[in-house]
Amino acid sequence: MVSRTNKFRGRSRYHGRGKKAGRGAGKRGGRGRAGIGKHKVMFRNKYLPGHWGMHGFNRHPSLRKVNVSINVSELSQLSDEDEINLTEMGYDKLLGKGPISKPLKVIVGEASPRAVAKVEAAGGSVSLSPDSEDSEDWGEWEEE
Repeated sequence: MVSRTNKFRGRSRYHGRGKKAGRGAGKRGGRGRAGIGKHKVMFRNKYLPGHWGMHGFNRHPSLRKVNVSINVSELSQLSDEDEINLTEMGYDKLLGKGPISKPLKVIVGEASPRAVAKVEAAGGSVSLSPDSEDSEDWGEWEEE
């Protein structure tokens, strides 16, 4: 069976495509996502619903606070002593995931209530170091 394109060979100037359809990507309406604001609007609405515009927001880097945290279950692996200073090790916050078996005295900047309860239930104690960045010291801007 002869293909459709072979039927038009030598019969006319445009070989069954029409005058301008054979040039470049004319028959497709452009290459890629060309025309999604013009003639391919329904394609954009259906398949690219969030294509344009800003999504979400980013805080200024000076306003971001990222804690370096550690869980209660990892404390026994850090040292064999009875006292652990997590602020000197670079940790900011103690979280309460996992079990703790031995009593420890932990010094840290911040701690979750669950972490404090688990350490104290094991016979240890948690003391929050005063040199944490969140101390509410307003200095000369103190409100009256």
